[in-house]
Amino acid sequence: MENIIIIGAGPAGISAALYAARGNLTPLLLNNGIGALAKAEKIENYYGLERPLSGEELYERGVAQAKALGIRIIDAQVLGINGFDTFTVQTTAGNFDTVSVILATGGKRSAPNIPGIREFEGKGVSYCAICDAFFYRNRDVAVIGNSDFALHEAEELRNVTSSVTIYTNGREPEFSREHPIAVNTMKIQAIEGGDTVSGIRMEHDVASMENEDRESFYPADGVFVALGTAGSTEIARQMGAELTDKGNVRVNSEMETTIPGLFAAGDCTGGLLQVSKAVYEGSMAGINAGKYVRQRKRQQTEK
Repeated sequence: MENIIIIGAGPAGISAALYAARGNLTPLLLNNGIGALAKAEKIENYYGLERPLSGEELYERGVAQAKALGIRIIDAQVLGINGFDTFTVQTTAGNFDTVSVILATGGKRSAPNIPGIREFEGKGVSYCAICDAFFYRNRDVAVIGNSDFALHEAEELRNVTSSVTIYTNGREPEFSREHPIAVNTMKIQAIEGGDTVSGIRMEHDVASMENEDRESFYPADGVFVALGTAGSTEIARQMGAELTDKGNVRVNSEMETTIPGLFAAGDCTGGLLQVSKAVYEGSMAGINAGKYVRQRKRQQTEK
């Protein structure tokens, strides 16, 4: 059983790990790459920088600092988190049990640029299989994505729905294991329907078509969006943690979400999207997650 698992190796995640490690709590850091820092060509409005750094340089320095302190880092995609009292973090590198979790994977994701996605949000388009699978019992559903996150969502849906198909929207599948779920690799033209979603309009590869209609319609009662990897907002929503009106993870002054033991820091909490804010919130999350773990251990000892 881990004490603290930190998801994300950006400024918030690394800062949380540093403070948790200083508190002798041996955190485990799950790293799925550079994230939003990759878009920062030059960072110069941060304390202590003699010269501007690129986002990639800052990221690499942070990871090196964590490794120098002996923090364990595993490169893996997080697929989901189960539990309430203690947690099981499901990843592509296996499952890990932990007392506390800190979400630090950046801000909420934009909806894909597919006509109909935004129009049908809440009317058949969903971003959380665990949350909404119940509403599609014995019905046909689609999952948009091409990674293990999409596969994980499809497997959750497969337990209750009649059929599930993964649509990669023209991308090559990047699943790390074999599976029995149908996959459609054609480009998506639009999500269609009336009051609710009725299906997906696809566009065939022009080169492979002669006189046939290039477009095809595939019926679906629900469409679940699972692009890339699971971010902090997606994970929080899956777990039942409360989000703000703007769709960010709601936290208190100690960076704890509405689920005890689940903390969040950085861009996923909204507000100023700056490295300085992420570092502060990560530090607070690391300190307070440590307090939570020690309190839990005292309570177990007293029983």
